[in-house]
Amino acid sequence: MYERYFNLTVDPFRLSPDHRFCFEHPQYSKAKSYLAYGYERADGFVMVTGPPGTGKTTLIADFLAHLEKNKVWAANIMTTQLGADDFLRMVSYAFGVSAQRKKKATVLHLLTERLRSHNADGGRALLIVDEAQDLTFAALEELRLLSNLQQNGQPLLQVFLLGQPELREHVRDKALTPLYQRIIATSQLHALNEGQTRQYVEHRLKVAGWENDPIISSAVYSIIFQFSEGIPRRINLICNRLFLHCHVGLRHKITVADAYIVVRELHGEQLTTRNILSSSIFDAQDVFDTFPGLSNSGGANYTGTERRHKSRRTLFDRRIEIRLDTGSTNRRRTAGRRQTDLAPQL
Repeated sequence: MYERYFNLTVDPFRLSPDHRFCFEHPQYSKAKSYLAYGYERADGFVMVTGPPGTGKTTLIADFLAHLEKNKVWAANIMTTQLGADDFLRMVSYAFGVSAQRKKKATVLHLLTERLRSHNADGGRALLIVDEAQDLTFAALEELRLLSNLQQNGQPLLQVFLLGQPELREHVRDKALTPLYQRIIATSQLHALNEGQTRQYVEHRLKVAGWENDPIISSAVYSIIFQFSEGIPRRINLICNRLFLHCHVGLRHKITVADAYIVVRELHGEQLTTRNILSSSIFDAQDVFDTFPGLSNSGGANYTGTERRHKSRRTLFDRRIEIRLDTGSTNRRRTAGRRQTDLAPQL
């Protein structure tokens, strides 16, 4: 929507993964190197973990884009807490084997023959299991057994495991020791730091043809980092809104005031649980110079036991003093104040 207004060639902050915009920070480059190492070894498992939104799916898409497509047969599975038999059938479907109404032994035989045929033609079979932390122990054991399939001493199946950080603890269980011993490389993706967050934003903009339109105030990058906590997907969320906000307002500069408006909207829409509206970074004078009607109250009035005064909180509830008036001897003595008064004075 705003691409043409800012003379961009493509939307730089799409929430769906797009490997064209991959930002190769040190953790990303390390994880990609580990995938390449595991692929060249053509044996065992490679595991990549990281919190949601840190770029695992983008990493895989980037890696696959540089492989020989006529040589590699890559199947990508998104798991949903599958049992062993269902998982085997899903793997079979991914490699073009019909498993409908067939016994497990038949499905396994057909899958093995398909992989052998592909290997005989000089091809490689690569299975990518996303959200692998949801797999049951039985399904992971089934996966290990599939990795044992060989032809002429060469494995028929290479496996990449992607998942959230709990996957690392999952595979360390004693019941999965045989699988854990087959993992030849493992890497983690973490959130970006503040400097990397700015580099990430500018990298995606440059890929989209950005020529400093709109101009982005330096202080805005700190707000983007505080809001997103360095998670790429959340960086995309706030940046997309910032650009849309300035497009609607026919503006060519993104300021702290614009960031305040956008963060308040995102918080009001419950698209984030992190409220930074009371952060000192929003005390900048240009917020109120640009939008005089704004207040820095952080959204809706707080009605809990912790009363807020600007950016400070106290544990003293002033409602006790104001509403209850416990020390007054004339509390609610005025005639007509209560429904039980028999002779109210009007």
